[in-house]
Amino acid sequence: MRFSDKVVLVTGGGSGTGRATARAFAREGAAVMVAGRNVGALKETVELIAADGGEAASVAADVTREDDVAAMVAETVRRYGGLHVAHNNAGVLSALGPVADLDADTWRHVLDVNLTGVFLSMKHEIAHMRLHGGGAIVNTSSNIGAHGRRPGFAAYGTSKGAVSVLTRAAAIDHVGDGIRVNAVSPGANEGPMSSLPGESHEERAARFATLIPLGRIGTLDEVSAAVLWLASDEAGFAVGHDLVIDGGVTA
Repeated sequence: MRFSDKVVLVTGGGSGTGRATARAFAREGAAVMVAGRNVGALKETVELIAADGGEAASVAADVTREDDVAAMVAETVRRYGGLHVAHNNAGVLSALGPVADLDADTWRHVLDVNLTGVFLSMKHEIAHMRLHGGGAIVNTSSNIGAHGRRPGFAAYGTSKGAVSVLTRAAAIDHVGDGIRVNAVSPGANEGPMSSLPGESHEERAARFATLIPLGRIGTLDEVSAAVLWLASDEAGFAVGHDLVIDGGVTA
């Protein structure tokens, strides 16, 4: 119960890593606010947490809109009385294709969600945390941001590489405020972003088996465990770290 009496905000909490992490925080005693654009998916996450015996609520928010982000943080504080931990996980995987074939609007959309969304979220989370004793923030980056070698992923890889840099910059800017900022960089896993359109779980696992040194894709529990560790007091000396969880792809 590392997060008893803690309030945790998870963006992109309606599916994949966000849902798994929200459930993991709740199992360890946190009151969890899940945020995102898909209200129905957020409701499902809250119901799953309630079925586990945990406490959760949801708030609709588009992380590319600063008014939404400010309201998201304000609602978390209003509902639960504070904000101690944030997992900035909202993201999109789109704009697949070579650089020369990407249109500018699609490029901007990927960077708006994956990068600017993290910036805006941190801006308003930190504004609260720095006045109320500090906190911990974990951003979701990607191993593609570190190596950039996956064809067709220029927009996504660029956005996630920038998240890793932004994480380190924010960590140094605000360590003096008692706020630790870190990131996780997952590789291929059970989440929806690792799947091709129409691909089954078995087909996805087989496709990656020969590409990952460990011989399998990651689980969402493995990613959420890393997020919780970085957010916990156990990682109290981890500042500006980018924890890669990819089965050895970037080793």
